[in-house]
Amino acid sequence: MTIDDLRDYGANVDEGLTRCLNNKDFYIKLVNMAIADNKIEQLEKQINESNFEAAFETAHTIKGMYANLALTPISAPASEITELLRNKVDTDYTELLDRLKTAKRKLDELA
Repeated sequence: MTIDDLRDYGANVDEGLTRCLNNKDFYIKLVNMAIADNKIEQLEKQINESNFEAAFETAHTIKGMYANLALTPISAPASEITELLRNKVDTDYTELLDRLKTAKRKLDELA
C-alpha cells in the first residue's frame, strides 16, 4: 500500500500525515494496524443483538481511530452511526453498516 493508493481510496492523506508528524512509514504502519482491527464486525454483532450501549462505545472507537488517520470513507459512516447510537435512535442500521463494511473491504484490498 502506498500514500497514492490511500489518496485514491479517498483518505485525506495530508491530514493523516500531519497527525503522524509527516512520517509516511509511521502513517502506513498505523493504517495497517487499523486494517487488522475487527471492531466493525463487533459493532455489527452488537447492533444485531440490540446491545446499543456497547455498540455506541464500539462505534465511537471506530470513528476516532479512522478519523485520526483521515480515512474518511470509513470515518464518515462510523460518525453517523455513532451519533444515532448516542441519541438512542431506534432505526435500521443496515445501510450504514453496509457502507462501513464496503469501505473497510476496499481498504483491506489495499493491504
